[in-house]
Amino acid sequence: MENASKALIIAGAILLAILIISLGILIFGQAKGVIDGNAMSDVEIQQFNGKFTMYEGERVRGATVNSMLQTVLANNVSADDDNRKVKIEGNAGISMGISDTSIPANKAKTGAIYKVTCNYGTGNGNKGLVTSISVDNP
Repeated sequence: MENASKALIIAGAILLAILIISLGILIFGQAKGVIDGNAMSDVEIQQFNGKFTMYEGERVRGATVNSMLQTVLANNVSADDDNRKVKIEGNAGISMGISDTSIPANKAKTGAIYKVTCNYGTGNGNKGLVTSISVDNP
């Protein structure tokens, strides 16, 4: 009887050790995302990108581009990390840096047609996030 109780205690200790090791691996996996600098989940990345990809297209009206500029400006003003800020570039003469605090004077002409393309980051802090938007003449 004494051996059976010792065997149960040893088996319980082994199960407890396996549980602690598994918990440690789980916590390490979650902390690795924070260490890499991209702690955003896939859903958060989709929500972030969704603010900008809705403006993407081959034939986008100037009024829509101006609305996109407002969205980018609001995002950049409220973002606390430069990796979450978006810049505007392209050959249409419309540009906005990540530190700009107002809509550029050379904003889109309301009746004009533009090609809008989102560009995604590949670095540690911005992997998969929209980092810049190209506004080009079609």
